[in-house]
Amino acid sequence: MSDTPTIVIHEGLQAYIDPLRPEEEEALEASLLAEGCREALVLWGEVLVDGHNRHRLCTKHGIPFRTVQNPRLKTLEDVQLWMIDQQLGRRSVSNFQRGVLALRKRELLEARRAARMAALAEAPSAAVEAAAPAAAEPAGGEAPPWAGEGSAAPAAALPEPKPLDSREAVAKAARLSSAQVQMIEKIHQQATPEVVAAVRAGTLSINAAAAVATLPAEEQAAAAQAGADELKQVAKRVREAKRKPKAEEGGEAPEAQPAGGDTLESLRQRVAALEAENAELRRQLAALGG
Repeated sequence: MSDTPTIVIHEGLQAYIDPLRPEEEEALEASLLAEGCREALVLWGEVLVDGHNRHRLCTKHGIPFRTVQNPRLKTLEDVQLWMIDQQLGRRSVSNFQRGVLALRKRELLEARRAARMAALAEAPSAAVEAAAPAAAEPAGGEAPPWAGEGSAAPAAALPEPKPLDSREAVAKAARLSSAQVQMIEKIHQQATPEVVAAVRAGTLSINAAAAVATLPAEEQAAAAQAGADELKQVAKRVREAKRKPKAEEGGEAPEAQPAGGDTLESLRQRVAALEAENAELRRQLAALGG
């Protein structure tokens, strides 16, 4: 059925992929049944990195499929960034998911840059130039799953992505406005799972969800439990409540938040959290590889 004996579905990586809407699921299933799986699934070792929905439906119906390796993916971070870029390029991905993916890409790039800077800072000053290539390597000497298995010359690594060092850069990567990215960031950081689920399902707009996300978690959960109409009404009341004080103060604009908005300590905490998450992903991959 496939060129590889085993295909591993890694939950941590699958999180980058939004579930298909019912009409998309039906269209893809009908296409596979009528025409077969024409596009190869992409693997990193045995781990599936592109083609999750096709793999699931082909397995369900016994439809043959091909697989290919992407030898340019050298590290787990390469895999994550590549998967994000694949999703950002797809028209079916919602505005909210594109914003979440672009913000995640920013976090990964920040963590990679911080790790390299730390490695260079720890190297003797006389050996900075010699240390620079080593600093580009992942911590712990991580290597692609097939390292050392073949005699073919290794493929060139992927070019280093441009840093997303401003909200405008994140917005450009996600094909959204800066205002939309700011709202998505607020939802991502403050909204309860119930509110996020409503945005993903398309029953609540990004604008409304950002308003609801300013409320305490228990109020968000209660509104979500009452249904989509109640969520919309709550969002409307929050926006109206914010407009009233502004009118009373003579229309003063709220204090602008800096585009970066991050303190050094918050960046350190984010890098530490990302390193811990990647360490757990590596541990799971090692366990799957047995």
